[in-house]
Amino acid sequence: MLEAIPKSIFSWNFFLKDDGNVLAEIDLSLWREKGTLLIQGTSYHFFREGWMSGLYILKSREGSVIACADKPSAFLRRFEIQYQSQHYTLRAISPLHRGFDLCDSANRTLGSITPQGIFTRRADVDLPDALPLSVKAFTVSLVIILWRRQARNNSSSSSGSH
Repeated sequence: MLEAIPKSIFSWNFFLKDDGNVLAEIDLSLWREKGTLLIQGTSYHFFREGWMSGLYILKSREGSVIACADKPSAFLRRFEIQYQSQHYTLRAISPLHRGFDLCDSANRTLGSITPQGIFTRRADVDLPDALPLSVKAFTVSLVIILWRRQARNNSSSSSGSH
């Protein structure tokens, strides 16, 4: 099982580790919902297609599309992921839980990304072996983006004047 670990206490950049060994790095842009994956010296880029779009795309260094994820609703914590001919759904375990399940097109749970505790961003990543590490890291990135969004929304609502 993989583990997603923040690079530092305040960072939204993560290491993906397996048994303590770094397999991938996830670096998010500070201002936009895009970032870079570094896997064994190879860079991949992911980005949100447009400001109002819910489509996220993972591209290789050469520019070919590896996978894409559509967030069909701004109100639901869910992505529809397309990798090759496979369709997956990444969805929140429950409205109050930060964990996510990855399901196949028949709605069977194939894996999960689950925080290790209430007050930590460390997470256990249990995704199917059939997915390449780049797609696993992309899937983890989508969860991190939603966590960061939620944290920013919580901090902006709590910093308002009373």
